[in-house]
Amino acid sequence: MTPRIPRPDTPADRPLRSDAERNRERIIAAARTVYARDGLDASMASVAREAGVGIATLLRRFPAKADLVAAVFADRMDAYFEAVATALDNPDPWDGFTGYIEAACAMQAADYGFADVLTTTFPTAKAMERRRSEAYEAMVELISRAKATGRLREDFDPSDLVLIHMANSGVVNATGHAAPDAWRRVVALLIQSCEAPARGPLPASPEHDALYRAMLRAGPEDPAAPAPDEDA
Repeated sequence: MTPRIPRPDTPADRPLRSDAERNRERIIAAARTVYARDGLDASMASVAREAGVGIATLLRRFPAKADLVAAVFADRMDAYFEAVATALDNPDPWDGFTGYIEAACAMQAADYGFADVLTTTFPTAKAMERRRSEAYEAMVELISRAKATGRLREDFDPSDLVLIHMANSGVVNATGHAAPDAWRRVVALLIQSCEAPARGPLPASPEHDALYRAMLRAGPEDPAAPAPDEDA
C-alpha cells in the first residue's frame, strides 16, 4: 500500500507568525471600533489608520471587506442567534416574539456596524450567512407560534422582520448621536402594529428574492484595491 504523503499546508492552514497574528487581532479590534462608530460605510483605509498598520498589511490579512466584516461580527451573529433561541424558549410565544424584536433592535442601536450587518447579506462570508440562515429558520418558527396564540396578526410575514430591522437601522443611523433612544419609540410603534386584531389589511409583502437583492445592494463597497486617497 502506497503511504499517503501529506499535502503541504495551504496559506490558510499554516499558523500565523506571532507578529502577523498580532496584526490580525489589532485590525479586528480596530475594525470593531470603527464599524461600531461609523457603520459599514467606513473605508478599509480608516480601519488601517485606527489599527496603526498600512493598507497593504490589512489587505494581506483581509483581501475583501466581507472577510473583515465576517471576522468582526462573528460573535455578534452568534449573540443574535441566541436572542432568537431565547425567544423560542419563552413559554409565552407573544412575549418571546416581542422580546426578540426588542433585543435584536437594541443590538443594532448599540453598534452601528451591526445595525447594517443585520440588513445586509455577504454571500462570500459563508459561516456568517449560515448563522443568519439558522436564525431565520428559528424566526419562522417563532412567528408561527406567536400567530397560533392569536396575538400576532395573521398577515405578518417573515420578511416583515427584515423590514423592521431595516427601519430600525435607518433610525439608529439618523438619530444615534443626537437622540440615542429614539429607536425605542419606533420599535414600540412597530410592535404594536403587529398585534392582533389588525386595524386593517397590509399591502403585499415584498417578494423574498427581491428583498434578498435589496440586502445585497445594501452591502458595503468591496473594491479590489484601495482608492488613491487610501494610500496616504
